[in-house]
Amino acid sequence: MVAQVPISVAALVREGRVLLVHRHPSRRRYPDCWDLVGGHVDPGESPHSAVGRECLEELGVHVRDPQPIPMTVDDPTLEMHAFLVTRWQGEPVNAAPDEHDDLRWFRHTDLAGVTLAHPASLSSILSAIQIATE
Repeated sequence: MVAQVPISVAALVREGRVLLVHRHPSRRRYPDCWDLVGGHVDPGESPHSAVGRECLEELGVHVRDPQPIPMTVDDPTLEMHAFLVTRWQGEPVNAAPDEHDDLRWFRHTDLAGVTLAHPASLSSILSAIQIATE
């Protein structure tokens, strides 16, 4: 069995749109594709704390009440922890230009032609948008 790397990601959803970041083409893993904001869970850190830290580091926002959601990925080396975020303080900006070269809000109808880091996560992302707009 392969040791899994714990990852926390956030689906920030506002007005029926989800925020995705475009991974820089020079990234070693998953280059030149769109992804949810997030990253590694540090040793001794909870996935919940990690998602807050990652959102602050990468977007410059303080998230409020991240809610765990199921997230399917097709990489068996990842232990994915995903959170739906509908409340945060600050306006998201690309605070990590070495990791991402763009960020954009997507409606569910925009996601069909988007190259995702984890294509299997599309249904999970669509579910997050739906949950947030109910």
